[in-house]
Amino acid sequence: MRTARPWLLFAILATLFWGVWGAFIEIPERAGFPATLGYAVWALTMAPCAAVVMKLAEWRLKRDGRSVLLGLAVGLTGAGGQLLLFQALQSGPAYVVFPLISLYPVVTVLLSVSLLGERAGRRGWSGIALALVAIPLLSWRPADEGGGAGSWWLLLTIVVLLMWGVQGWAMKFASRTMPAESIFFYMTASGLLLAPFAVAMTDFGAAINWGAGGAWLAAAVQTLNAVGAVFYVYAVRYGKAIVVVPMTSLFPVLTVVLSLAIYHTLPHPVIGAGMAMALVAIYLLAE
Repeated sequence: MRTARPWLLFAILATLFWGVWGAFIEIPERAGFPATLGYAVWALTMAPCAAVVMKLAEWRLKRDGRSVLLGLAVGLTGAGGQLLLFQALQSGPAYVVFPLISLYPVVTVLLSVSLLGERAGRRGWSGIALALVAIPLLSWRPADEGGGAGSWWLLLTIVVLLMWGVQGWAMKFASRTMPAESIFFYMTASGLLLAPFAVAMTDFGAAINWGAGGAWLAAAVQTLNAVGAVFYVYAVRYGKAIVVVPMTSLFPVLTVVLSLAIYHTLPHPVIGAGMAMALVAIYLLAE
């Protein structure tokens, strides 16, 4: 990249791809293609992306034990957290689960500051603080989206929050000795490794839409997620985790804007406040 701040370009691209992904991800689910199978499809779409980045790296993969361990740690915390999220949502109310999990950048920031020695200026810290307030607002759900009985969902939610927060830190830590391409390769391997568990969690007794509006649309939408993950890895590689992770976590701003155009609905005032804060945070973080 011939730019003084390649991380910013990669972070913007990751946010854009994830924002579009977020706007369309519910469509195949509403059409009868379950989210658990959507995970399996996502894992498969990661494979061609991994092939492209490995080709760019001339197929040079870090194979030493430390690199394998770090790469799998990055991949399994991300993909494993997604599987646990499915379980949490089975009994936990979405309006609590999503805002709570969305605070995972707090964990990344704390770990990166204390263990990696990352620092930011006054403007950067202002953007980080504002982003951390905006993220749960953007993830807010109405109270009528509740779940069933049980209390394990709260523990699972906290575990997912910690896993995703650790992933951002581990990715930055790994990037100090590993190229981004190798990190993404192991992320892909981790996703594929856990795919059978997602399939096993699927209720095949219900009707599943394997057609164009279900499985095939899910493949197209999940490709956006996979490409966004590529840019995310590069953004963390070249930037500070304490800036990149909160910034890319604001992708719901674009999701909300696109959803307005698709579904012709106005956002709840809580989400609107989050959008306003997020826009200011993005401006401050892009220092």
